[in-house]
Amino acid sequence: MLLKSMLIWLSIIPLAILNGGFRQGFLEPLLGIKIANPISCLILCILIFIVSFIFIPRLGNGTKKIYIKIGFLWLFSTIIFETVLGLLLGNSLSEIINAYNVATGNLWSAVVIFIGFIPMIITKIKRIV
Repeated sequence: MLLKSMLIWLSIIPLAILNGGFRQGFLEPLLGIKIANPISCLILCILIFIVSFIFIPRLGNGTKKIYIKIGFLWLFSTIIFETVLGLLLGNSLSEIINAYNVATGNLWSAVVIFIGFIPMIITKIKRIV
């Protein structure tokens, strides 16, 4: 079940990349970075919700404990992926860490927390557990 859940998580990556491109190419020039960032985070959370709503029920009935593990797996996988990708793209570690700073107007940390909780949220909505 954990392995299958990673396929769902992997399907979110292209959506996140497209959302980032939409933010940089359209929202930021139109609205500025201070407004574009929260809108982009909200859009990504909606996309994550939709993907999870469709595919998490296909994992089958599991225990509450397994869906909590899935949430932690997704949360840590996201942090690791973002960190490694950021470093590969030439960003410094301080730049990567700054993306988690809500005081700068960046709500990425909220998205990461959402990713961690969405498996349990979906199980509650769909009454899987």
